[in-house]
Amino acid sequence: MNRIELSIDPGTWNPMDEDMVSADPIKFHSREEPYKKRIASAQKKTGLTDAIQTGTGQLNGIPVALGCVLPEEHECKKEV
Repeated sequence: MNRIELSIDPGTWNPMDEDMVSADPIKFHSREEPYKKRIASAQKKTGLTDAIQTGTGQLNGIPVALGCVLPEEHECKKEV
């Protein structure tokens, strides 16, 4: 069970912006692995296109909007 499933009522998750993709518009430079490679690696590891998942659902029957940012060290898979 992931953080989203733990945060809202079961069966109420409606994801938004699933087609949003991380990019590097300012050509970020890093001493570590190049940023574009880090993005590609994270996408492959998590199955997600971006580090944030957004959507709507219900919490105790009340409509809510939720944004879940995945910490870099957290290996989370898209299961909702």
